[in-house]
Amino acid sequence: MICLVANQSKYVLIHRLRDIEACLNAQSNKLYHMGIRAHVARSTLAEANEKRDWRIYADFAQSLIQTARRLYADEDLGLELDNTVYALDATTIDLCLSVFPWAQFRQTKAAVKLHTLLDLRGNIPSFIHISDGKLHDVNVLDLLLPEPGAFYVMDRGYTDFERLYQLQQEAAFFVIRAKSNLQFRRIYSHPVDKNTGLRCDQTGMLTGFYTSKHYPDRLRRIKYYDAETDKRLVFLTNNLSIPALTITELYRYRWQVELFFKWIKQHLRIKSFFGTSENAVKTQVWIAVSVYVLVAIIKKRLNIQTSLYSILQILSLTIFETTPLNQLLTRCDQAMKNDIFSNQLNLFD
Repeated sequence: MICLVANQSKYVLIHRLRDIEACLNAQSNKLYHMGIRAHVARSTLAEANEKRDWRIYADFAQSLIQTARRLYADEDLGLELDNTVYALDATTIDLCLSVFPWAQFRQTKAAVKLHTLLDLRGNIPSFIHISDGKLHDVNVLDLLLPEPGAFYVMDRGYTDFERLYQLQQEAAFFVIRAKSNLQFRRIYSHPVDKNTGLRCDQTGMLTGFYTSKHYPDRLRRIKYYDAETDKRLVFLTNNLSIPALTITELYRYRWQVELFFKWIKQHLRIKSFFGTSENAVKTQVWIAVSVYVLVAIIKKRLNIQTSLYSILQILSLTIFETTPLNQLLTRCDQAMKNDIFSNQLNLFD
């Protein structure tokens, strides 16, 4: 029985590889008829990325982002919350110092940072800043234009009460993990249901010499025990009204920005750059972001249930097809399902 299943799996794999090979051959023929007689050299792409200003691609990506955010504006987060929710974080892209000397990060290492503000309705990046590896994450708060009424969810690396107070002044809300050395004086406590994981919900003031001056208003401190990871988490927020459990759920949603970074790095391959200048690196990053947002737009407009990665794979193999996208994606999705199940033997007849 095991041998039969293995043989069937092998057959499906070979069949699928032949389909992919056929698609690639068809694309090569189409390229030939379009006037491209050979593969595009890596040096040609590198030269193009060196010469064309990265701001062209940044502006194009911003235009796509505006379109995508409108499409996902009514997306349900699963929380009883009408406010826009953003997750702010950064990821480091390691580079070779001898090849990218302009991006020196440490004595023997180069890197760039991708600072991203992710709109959690649709997981669309609304703000992106590409810096060298030396720029501390918290400095990006100076570049944001706070949206009144919106929630900004951040890790404790963004703890700077002077900057957080600016969000408070702009009528925006923040949710951030507290550091272990936080000096906080409780004024009063709210009742909590400890069966939900909550341990306390307190309103109080900062008591540190500098922090009390940088943030003179009241703050809310919420302690939560996560049974899945066996961790006790402490959150700070300037929103004094919404339920404490909603605050903890908001922070859980922050991990969507980590998934965005993983998706960008793994599937769009921005760790292998065409060109070594700062312009070339920024160009390729913005192109990668544009592709991500384009796929998100296609998924929403055509109401496709397939994952973003699967859509990207299908498009990469059928880039020169003249078939309408909705037919192409539906057909390929169904074909993939048929390849898996059509030749399976019924072991229980």
